[in-house]
Amino acid sequence: MPTTSVPVDPKRVEEILKQEWQLFTKDTGKSQAESARSHKSLPLGVTSSFQHWDPYPISIVSAQGAYMTDVDGRKLLDLSMGFGAMLAGHLNPVVIEEIQKSLSEGMLFVTPSPTSTEAAEMICTRFGIDQVRFTNSGTESTMYAVRVARAATDKMGILKVEGGYHGSYDPFVVSAKPPLTHAGDAEEPTPYIESNLVPGEIYVVPFNNIPALERMFEKNADNIACFIVEPVLENIAIVLPDAGYLERVRELCDQYKVVLIFDEVKTGLTAGAHGASARLGVKPDLITLAKSIGGGVTVAAFGGKKQYMDFVTNGKMAHFGTFNGNPLAMAGVRAVDRICSDGALEFAEALNQQALDRISAIIEEYQLPAHTVGFGVKGCVTWSTTPVRNYRDYKATDFSIAEAHWLFAINRGIITPPGLDEQWLISLAHGQEEIDLLVEDFREFAKALRA
Repeated sequence: MPTTSVPVDPKRVEEILKQEWQLFTKDTGKSQAESARSHKSLPLGVTSSFQHWDPYPISIVSAQGAYMTDVDGRKLLDLSMGFGAMLAGHLNPVVIEEIQKSLSEGMLFVTPSPTSTEAAEMICTRFGIDQVRFTNSGTESTMYAVRVARAATDKMGILKVEGGYHGSYDPFVVSAKPPLTHAGDAEEPTPYIESNLVPGEIYVVPFNNIPALERMFEKNADNIACFIVEPVLENIAIVLPDAGYLERVRELCDQYKVVLIFDEVKTGLTAGAHGASARLGVKPDLITLAKSIGGGVTVAAFGGKKQYMDFVTNGKMAHFGTFNGNPLAMAGVRAVDRICSDGALEFAEALNQQALDRISAIIEEYQLPAHTVGFGVKGCVTWSTTPVRNYRDYKATDFSIAEAHWLFAINRGIITPPGLDEQWLISLAHGQEEIDLLVEDFREFAKALRA
């Protein structure tokens, strides 16, 4: 946390936003034309709603290493990297090699293949689990993990964290980012259920709040099959678990016979070579994976302790899918297993830590009401002088400054994930030059705020 801070003048933030929006729309005729074209066939003109923002989204035509190029020819340093899907970087030669090898062998579907067994062995070894099944998205994996828990416990209720995101399966959309006017008490949140959802029996607790979790289990454990939680929340920038929080979660789940599921779709290898569970020292019953395990290829997985995966084996939780374990996905897994060594990820994390340290120094120098948070190869600037421990803390941060920073960076050739969460990712394709660009961009933004 900064030792001293001075509030930022809201009028100055408004001025920056106005200036940056004008700059953003300058000389972008192809982007505007592409947006108009895409709106005719795609709702909002995008393939995933998070990609949309006014007045039009950036449309990318090519990417290489740590950079992307849009339809107007603007070169952008990619610090989004698909939330981890591009951890290896764009067009990584090892990924290309494995995919080309897979294509030459043929698209082997319907029957089992040694390639899927090999990939499964890699995942089990790396993440310290007994068995795994492959799927095609993080949402599929979280959905099936919950079904395994229900089969194992003969209970139907799902417990999740307020502000936690686990994909688009109906129960997981509940209270993902609820309006506070409909969220109830901070200690006992009211599940926020949109009108198009059929979530079933769903319960919600605040993150980093053991007393609230204990009360929830005391009242409802007989109905709760599982507690699904990101070990580090990454849907709302980066929210770290308090010391001892996950250990106590593990104890309570054992005590009340609730299956503990760690959703590592966003953490995974971005947390380190063996995932967040290994790094934080708490072992869940089931784990879900996606994004970082495939080198940019569509692949996901769920797995864990054999005593739970046995419910897939005995058919009580049937798991099907034509594209599960398809050869291209398995090629991605093989490539990542080759690329993402302990040393390679430690090097990327060291670069990320350097960025965090240097940006923290700038925050101190300009007395900004902000602080940095990092985990593995991810980092963010949180516009608050106090730690963010849960969703309510996140909602109290200054989103106007975050928006201004995001737009300021785009106009200077740097893109982080769309939205206001200010989270970046240092991939294996980033180096010292890219860290310097990230840091100096923030320095220029700090100067602009204090101008």
